[in-house]
Amino acid sequence: MAGKRAAPKAVARTGFSALLGEVKGRIQAAQARAIFAVNAELVRLYWDVGRIVRERQAREGWGAGVIPRLARELHNDLPDLKGFSERNIKLMVQFSSEYPDAFAPSDPIGQPPVAQIPWAHNVLLMQKFKDLDLRRWYMGQTLVNGWSRNVLGLMIDAHAHLRHGKAVANFHQRLPAPQSDLARQTLKDPYIFDFLTLAEPFQERELETGLVRHLEKFLLELGQGFAFVGRQFRLDVGDEDFYIDLLFYHLRLRAFVVIELKKGKFKPEYAGKLNFYCNVINDRLRHPSDQPTIGLILCQSRDRLLAEYSLAGIDQPIGVSTYELTRALPPTLKSALPTVEQIEAELSQDAGDKPAKPKPKGGKR
Repeated sequence: MAGKRAAPKAVARTGFSALLGEVKGRIQAAQARAIFAVNAELVRLYWDVGRIVRERQAREGWGAGVIPRLARELHNDLPDLKGFSERNIKLMVQFSSEYPDAFAPSDPIGQPPVAQIPWAHNVLLMQKFKDLDLRRWYMGQTLVNGWSRNVLGLMIDAHAHLRHGKAVANFHQRLPAPQSDLARQTLKDPYIFDFLTLAEPFQERELETGLVRHLEKFLLELGQGFAFVGRQFRLDVGDEDFYIDLLFYHLRLRAFVVIELKKGKFKPEYAGKLNFYCNVINDRLRHPSDQPTIGLILCQSRDRLLAEYSLAGIDQPIGVSTYELTRALPPTLKSALPTVEQIEAELSQDAGDKPAKPKPKGGKR
């Protein structure tokens, strides 16, 4: 009919999901940068105060008693001033001592990460680690991922530094540098899904449903840059339908990521099936500007040598990682807990193994 306007072209779901994820990622990254900029001058001030106190203590021969006195006088003279308690001033002195060149006046540009993350992050890292290299690793990850202090604490408790880049993968053979290094550092081993309430025996579909239901926590564990595209993503090839467990788009890698969830041990045939999925995604969804699709097999356990042989002849970049449903206890705490046998022995004694009470001596009352 004349004058009738054509209906707008439908936006492909997968393309829109990637767009939405990218825009959200940009917004969150900008928010994080703004927060860090606001905190930069405060961190510089705290470092400077710590340096002044430390140098005056050394020059004047003052002991530790000067710090509580300084905190009291500052509170009396500037009652609205926050952040200058005795404890915080001690932390400032420690901060300036451990990072003497963090705010070197001769080099205002290109400050190290310690000078770029908020004060609360620095305090947490000083409390958790003596090793400066470990601190620097978490500083770098904080800057890249925009971690809040709470998220940083979660990552430290989950030993993120021991898990990043540990997956078995063929990235160096199937991806050009530096994409291969970036992809390797993106994956972890193991992944910790302790936010789920699954108990053995469970089905793979239950695991998938639980991860999607707790998508925010799942994305946090996967790491910065993952945008969720869909679950049970349908691929029709020839006369058959195939379903990808989980499909993501990674904003930094600029690539689709296909995740297959497996219960139990890794099997070589898993790699062939995932290679097939990656081929189809590359052909049907990958944009010319995208990098090659990456596959990730998540299973409960895997033999490293078996996984390496399985990936050796695979065409597409694929990684193999494990997942855990509960976080392992530290060895010191684990050794202090009673065993199941000890608990059962205690319960048994409480229930009926207590010695009988002695009968009263003497005759009838």
